[in-house]
Amino acid sequence: MTPDPPSHFEFDLPSEVVPGSYADFANVWHTPTVFVMDFVTLAQPPHEEPDPETGEPRLVVPARVVSRIRIPPEQVFELAKALTQQLEMWEQETGRRPPSDPLFDGGSGAA
Repeated sequence: MTPDPPSHFEFDLPSEVVPGSYADFANVWHTPTVFVMDFVTLAQPPHEEPDPETGEPRLVVPARVVSRIRIPPEQVFELAKALTQQLEMWEQETGRRPPSDPLFDGGSGAA
């Protein structure tokens, strides 16, 4: 049996996708068959308002999903490796480290 030839991807990048979308953070969640990444940008400044059920103050962060990406679970491992590799190269190039405190304490799924 002969080995499969190496893959060579030729990506088509449509002109409307070239500029990309800015996101302040991402929310990641999954189903049994797919991982979903919602890339989110702030729509307005965060503000406090009373919780409708308890009346306690809470921080409301108005945000908008600018892109939703769905990938099969098998690709999550490759994505995690690629992100780790790129982050390590970024840290070496810039000398910077990620902040110790998250921008938002967004609860489960926020990254």
